[in-house]
Amino acid sequence: MNPLPHARWLAFCDGSAAPNPGRMAYGVLIVSPDGVRHTLAAAASSAVGCNNEAELMAIGAALRELHRLGAQDVLLHSDNSVVVAQLQSPERAVPAIARLATQFEDTRVLMQAIAQVRLQWIPRHRNADADALAREAAGLPPKAVQPPGVRRTAKARRKTG
Repeated sequence: MNPLPHARWLAFCDGSAAPNPGRMAYGVLIVSPDGVRHTLAAAASSAVGCNNEAELMAIGAALRELHRLGAQDVLLHSDNSVVVAQLQSPERAVPAIARLATQFEDTRVLMQAIAQVRLQWIPRHRNADADALAREAAGLPPKAVQPPGVRRTAKARRKTG
């Protein structure tokens, strides 16, 4: 049981479909208010789907684990802007991806089981831990890591290439 139930928990979620659509997997990093890190990662047993569906799997797994841990205040991060926007829209909104309507509704129900859940989009590079967990669960190689501060712009690529 969480000794600090009303302190903020953090969750970082990422879903992977390889290829897209393809075999799905997810990775989740949960950080408790006292800094304890919990990780979840799994490949879908037989399902083939898209990256949005895999992202919803990740968010659902995170919410179920946060509920089990007794979290009451959660800041949940995802690098999937489509899923974040859809989950933040009113419940009666027509889903951007109609085929996933039930999964969106199920995720909203999980969100309501926790007193306060704030969902926030973050850039992919700030979600590296969850991405690595999802890639490992999917059996994909880790992404190459660029040294800090090294970023090639289109202009730089044109000059060197």
